[in-house]
Amino acid sequence: MEVKIGVQNVSREIAFETDASVSDVTAAIDAAQQTGVVHLADNKGGTVIVPLASLGYVELGEPHRSRVGFGA
Repeated sequence: MEVKIGVQNVSREIAFETDASVSDVTAAIDAAQQTGVVHLADNKGGTVIVPLASLGYVELGEPHRSRVGFGA
């Protein structure tokens, strides 16, 4: 699944692929209410850490696959 995170006062979003489900990512964001920091793991073994106070938005969904070839 593709995750895009918007950070306040930063022009670029953070985008990465993860093997976690939508409910897992949502649970991590909900858990950040206690700690103040969102921890998410990408599927390359890395970790994305964003302070909750700086979180602008989180967009979850399947990655956009570009089409190859000719057609409508």
